[in-house]
Amino acid sequence: MSQAPRHFLDIWRHDPATLRGMIEDAKRRKAARRGWGQAEVDADAPARGKSLAMIFQKNSTRTRFSFDAGMRQLGGAVTIATSSDMQLGRGETIEDTARVLSRMVDAVMIRAVHHEDVERFARAASVPVINGLTDRSHPCQIMADILTFEEHRGPIEGLTIAWVGDGNNVCASFIHAAAAFGFKLHIACPTILHPDLVDLARAEQSGAQIEMTSDPRAGVAGADCVVTDTWVSMGDADATAKMDALEPYQVDSRLMALAHPEAIFLHCLPAHRGEEVTDEVIDGPQSQVWDEAENRIHAQKAVLAWCFAGGR
Repeated sequence: MSQAPRHFLDIWRHDPATLRGMIEDAKRRKAARRGWGQAEVDADAPARGKSLAMIFQKNSTRTRFSFDAGMRQLGGAVTIATSSDMQLGRGETIEDTARVLSRMVDAVMIRAVHHEDVERFARAASVPVINGLTDRSHPCQIMADILTFEEHRGPIEGLTIAWVGDGNNVCASFIHAAAAFGFKLHIACPTILHPDLVDLARAEQSGAQIEMTSDPRAGVAGADCVVTDTWVSMGDADATAKMDALEPYQVDSRLMALAHPEAIFLHCLPAHRGEEVTDEVIDGPQSQVWDEAENRIHAQKAVLAWCFAGGR
């Protein structure tokens, strides 16, 4: 009987040892490439002879380029398609598309509008499926964020991450990661934009230390890392209401000054400068957003290597 594929859909689905193993593998792979060209292949080439299909229902810069570069560095090949290139969920069911692609590629990364579509795809696929972003979570981003944090501040366990702004999909993945990596999570957001209650309940049952507040100053106070995201994402229908509710949650120099003196600032990008963050913060000495963006490559390589290690 063939082994079930290793999917990477949500952080909460994986045990702490597995997730920590991915982070440590990302660190090793990044260190081993110092001084190398971007197109050179890792020494062990765990994806040699393998191909990755990347499906984009939503536009992308970092997800597209980082998965493409990462797969090639692992020794594999990449095929990219947008929703307009294929019949996914339109002329063909999601399940049928998953079955077809499972005969043609060795893994699939999907950046989707609806989380349920990725779950349906994974249930029908016989190859690994990776969540490149959905409306409910963004697990690969948080793996890159933890890698970036530990590069600059050391082990994340016991330290405090402050999320400021909308309780969105990226916030959800921080909630998923809190218990697994043992960090404290402070979430400062408007009451009307609070995170998913199921995510919060699951995290608390897993022992996560999460504090909620509507006061951004209280949320950031003493934090070792301050994180935010765009206030309005692609497809949001309530943009005006969200902008009004989030106006007090801008991360500026006064807010950053309340964090730990050695705190870093992270943002998954793209940033809407002058909205959720000011130039002085994102371009300032505490900002590590460019390392964070690069680390999407290294973190996702570790995820891909883990997926392929499960066999087919």
